[in-house]
Amino acid sequence: MAQPPVTAAQTPPTVPGARMWGGRFSSGPAPEMDLVNRSLPVDRRLWRHDVRGSRAWASALGAAGVITLTEAADLRSGLDAVAARLEKWTEADWAAATDEDVHTLVERLLGEEAGPVAGKLHTGRSRNDQVATDFRLYGMEAAAALDAGLRGVQQALVDLAESHVDTVMPAYTHMQRAQPVSAAHWLLSHAWPLARDRERLADASHRIAVMPLGSGAIAGCPFPVDRVLLKESLGFRGLSPNSVDAVADRDWVAELLFVGAMAAVHLSRLAEDLILFATSEFGFVRLSDEYSTGSSLMPQKRNPDALELARGKAGRLIGDLTGMMALLKGLPSGYNKDLQEDKAALFGAMDALGVVLPAVAGTVATMTIDTARCAAAVDSAMLATDLADFLVRRGVPFREAHGAVGRLVRAAEGLGCPLSAVPGEVFNHVSTEFVGADLEALFNAKASIEARDSIGGTSPSSVAHQIAELRAIG
Repeated sequence: MAQPPVTAAQTPPTVPGARMWGGRFSSGPAPEMDLVNRSLPVDRRLWRHDVRGSRAWASALGAAGVITLTEAADLRSGLDAVAARLEKWTEADWAAATDEDVHTLVERLLGEEAGPVAGKLHTGRSRNDQVATDFRLYGMEAAAALDAGLRGVQQALVDLAESHVDTVMPAYTHMQRAQPVSAAHWLLSHAWPLARDRERLADASHRIAVMPLGSGAIAGCPFPVDRVLLKESLGFRGLSPNSVDAVADRDWVAELLFVGAMAAVHLSRLAEDLILFATSEFGFVRLSDEYSTGSSLMPQKRNPDALELARGKAGRLIGDLTGMMALLKGLPSGYNKDLQEDKAALFGAMDALGVVLPAVAGTVATMTIDTARCAAAVDSAMLATDLADFLVRRGVPFREAHGAVGRLVRAAEGLGCPLSAVPGEVFNHVSTEFVGADLEALFNAKASIEARDSIGGTSPSSVAHQIAELRAIG
């Protein structure tokens, strides 16, 4: 049966700009629904990106003849006025705003600034491609800021390494003293993971910079808008090839979260080394007052809180990544409101890295390395491999050489003396190749370091090459 026409009296009143939808509903959302649906407190930080995307869309509509050039100019002027207003907003202004999201807010304010023409801005555009575009614009900026933060820590490590190419210290495996290395080599072992993080970030940034604007809600735009021109005006690298995929694609969010989580893990490992090496038990490094805190009870304490916080925040970033992957794994194609949760995850991760990275960079840049304490921690047992290498150079098979030196280590333990103090006759007994050898020369940590001159080794020339490579990365 045909339904009777809706009369004016039956049509629910509308508030221009208050909501981007509602014509087919007889009432507004329940308070509980409004509370769970409203995202302005989270996505408000995208207002600059929304204004920027809307200005470009207004120009595209004008260039396509969908609206007049005068109307396009009026929309751009109105959006400029909106931006000027929002720049001055205080927390009280944001708290008073009752708009559903940042896109609704910008459109409402545009109506106040530009008048009825504001209603034409959304022609051919959906919030689905609008939010996807705004968020990618943010993601491009966030990636650039993250790269700068990673570069700061990497640079601090390289700068400090350059001053400690000749500083000898123990390297550890299984948290046991293993072999001597230069302090520079150890520092650079933390700079290289950050370089890999930056490579991953550059690769991910390539996929972030793909513009979804013009995809509409799911099927594309029915008006002859020039998406290539839009892409160029907004600084994107490429265009989304499929509108169904474009509005739902948050792979780039997961990728950026992975890069952030991986970087946080690397920062955590650096922090763990520095926390240990700053203890009285090690004493290899001393943290500056600027990046240490004290105890409320114990006056003597110097706590590495910046490093501990960096170590702790790694867990949060891993959680953000895990949450995002769980969010995406069960979604059907097209846009779903679940994706509203993507912003809190990425904002939180990038904010955490934004405070951790400068703090870690500052900690490294201002700390000092106790060269004497580092050198004193290198004992003669750490040169056991060098003894085996000496025998190998005399023609002894490595496995045989390994066993012979192992017997020397056992003898030192039995005598209760350093390996270097084991009597010469014991050396001669375990292998005749030690007969006549300058045993004292064999126990030289700097010579051990210099001998490891292969690419990636700890020799001064190899370390200098690493430093040059990292400097070249920038």
